[in-house]
Amino acid sequence: MAKLIRRDVQPVLPGVEEVAQAQEAARALAKFVAEAPKAQLSIEDSARRMHAVLPPAAVHLLQEILREMSQGHALTLIPVHAEITTQQAADLLNVSRPYLVSLLESGCIPYRKVGTRRRVLFEHLMAYKKAEDAKRLEALDELTRQSQELGLGY
Repeated sequence: MAKLIRRDVQPVLPGVEEVAQAQEAARALAKFVAEAPKAQLSIEDSARRMHAVLPPAAVHLLQEILREMSQGHALTLIPVHAEITTQQAADLLNVSRPYLVSLLESGCIPYRKVGTRRRVLFEHLMAYKKAEDAKRLEALDELTRQSQELGLGY
């Protein structure tokens, strides 16, 4: 079985069996949480039993992981305080590394240098992405408003 939680930025792509298992587990966990939101969660296998109380945030994260896996999506789990390379940051933004470096050098995203290498805090990268996504949505809303005013039929 592929590792789900990793500290690097390499995505984990679930196999066919894992997608089916994730679908079943996602449904069961959603039902469990809906019926008893404060109940304790036990994990079992044939050799031993473990009992742990998961905090609500962990249960929510587990639901999100299972939901993504059940759709066959690759996933990566990165701590918000993690520092990543410029290539990893570029991959997360789906841009080229040189373009990302230009964003760093222009001050759009904070970074620090380790020797000659640049490192970006994941939380700073996500803050930039969130701001850019908000700008895109605002522009899209404006275009939609204009097309409706002009009666373009969109």
